[in-house]
Amino acid sequence: MKVTILGAGLMGKEVARDLVNSSNVDKVYLTDIDIEKVRTFVEQLNSDKIELLTVDAYDDEQLCEVMGKADVVVNALFYKFNVRVAKLAIELGVHLVDLGGHIGGITDEVLKLDEEAKKKGVTIIPDLGLAPGMTNILAGYGASKLDRVNAIKIYVGGIPASPKPPLDYSVVYSLDGVFDHYTKPSLIVRDGMIRELPSLSEVENLYFPGFIGLEAFHTSGGLSTLARTFSKLHTLEYKTIRYAGHAERFKLLVDLGLTQKGNEVEVDNGITVDMREVMKQYLENKLSLGDQEDVVLLRVEVHGEANEERVSFEYDMVTYRDKNSGETAMARTTANTISVVAKLIGDGTITERGVIPPELAVPGEKYMTEMNHHGVTITETMLMSTNIIKG
Repeated sequence: MKVTILGAGLMGKEVARDLVNSSNVDKVYLTDIDIEKVRTFVEQLNSDKIELLTVDAYDDEQLCEVMGKADVVVNALFYKFNVRVAKLAIELGVHLVDLGGHIGGITDEVLKLDEEAKKKGVTIIPDLGLAPGMTNILAGYGASKLDRVNAIKIYVGGIPASPKPPLDYSVVYSLDGVFDHYTKPSLIVRDGMIRELPSLSEVENLYFPGFIGLEAFHTSGGLSTLARTFSKLHTLEYKTIRYAGHAERFKLLVDLGLTQKGNEVEVDNGITVDMREVMKQYLENKLSLGDQEDVVLLRVEVHGEANEERVSFEYDMVTYRDKNSGETAMARTTANTISVVAKLIGDGTITERGVIPPELAVPGEKYMTEMNHHGVTITETMLMSTNIIKG
């Protein structure tokens, strides 16, 4: 199996780390516009399986050249490239997984390529990060065990193990993504109707063992394809987990327009600056995780009926930074999700062709087993109207 990874950012590098250690992977092509910045990382991997290639993601010819070398392509570029990369994968006849970007309807555009992908015998699974991604797979797995699904509730967040004021948050993935999730409206299903709510709204307290003072609130993009797959539910919602008080503090920045794209102001000598870019540059330094320990918390609740009883499945996960490799908790959960699914396509476990949402494409039990092998343990709890069974 040969894999091309587009983008050598944090997630791209961690996907490469996993793939070079996989026995069924023969070759990994890691690409970026500036490969020198990752050369030290590759040298530390000390593997003859990996090869660095320079690629400008805006150049279709270069993309085609490196994508054509692979059986499966992992798209770890920023989500604005997802549609273009999906079209090229179909043209080339190679399988593809991406890290997602349901904001602005990007994943919807990828899903529209389903028939073209089927005709070319290509499997494309979008939105394969942590959330969406892992959350979708677990929601789909729980739903598959029920005769009828009534509600799905998802809570997930990457936070510093030791919070520091005033925002009690450290950057564990793209701040552009964080700003989008906090600024754009959140899609939910309530009382069987699709609705939009402001992000950072409907804050509720949340509890995980070993943690004090957590909250959860609506953010954009988390449901991804679930709103399409489970369109007839009574309740479907996604909330982001942070330390208590975070939503209120960050909402001030949003309300002031400091995270809004295109919000420009004129400063001295007629120079125009983009306030979002200023905020991003400042906060990336101010909120850098550095060598601090981070943790990812996740809870997926699937409620419904089975054998004429009320049944719920709850999936819980608490994952910390890997102290041996230094891999962050966010990278462990996100990068390993997409690499595991890429391997499931490559080894023939996933055989369906077309553009398929994660909740329909990825076998949940197999996925959980593979993630456990990567040190990411997901616990399933089954609750019935008559008893509780833990597994």
